Amino acid sequence: MPRADDVEDQTRKARKHLATNLIVMRREKGWSQEDLALEAGLHRTFVAHVERGARNISLDNIERLAGVLGVETYELLVPFSGEK
Repeated sequence: MPRADDVEDQTRKARKHLATNLIVMRREKGWSQEDLALEAGLHRTFVAHVERGARNISLDNIERLAGVLGVETYELLVPFSGEK
């Protein structure tokens, strides 16, 4: 059975991967945080918090972001190349 510390570390890693991927993919489209938020039907400050890893995000909202970015949902959660 995984220890609570291990689970917490995995959660932090997933948030970091999500944040990095959102920033990179958003910038590749030339979008601001506000542009991404509008496309996904979310608030700009929510997107900003997710990109800082300061906010927990539902799977539904990850799917919304993936959809507007044109990627599969899982792609937002895998390590970005060059990220550790």
